[in-house]
Amino acid sequence: MPTELDPVTKELAAIAAAVAGHCAPCFSYHFHQASALGIPPETIQAVVSLAQAIRQAGDRHIDEFVARRLADQNVHNETDQTQE
Repeated sequence: MPTELDPVTKELAAIAAAVAGHCAPCFSYHFHQASALGIPPETIQAVVSLAQAIRQAGDRHIDEFVARRLADQNVHNETDQTQE
């Protein structure tokens, strides 16, 4: 059975999720909660930077994936047309 996370870890994870998920209301709420817990601004900024890097990597990877799929589809369509 998983161990319960402490409140600081929960808020930092929630901030990261809000940034990665592009959710401003969630970020505002969890930023306030983290500040109330006394989490230093430098720690919050470090978590935000990490979440941004993760989000940007995911955005880049999905863009590359979509481009490959579209290119594959175009190749299949061209092949189908030449066989008609």
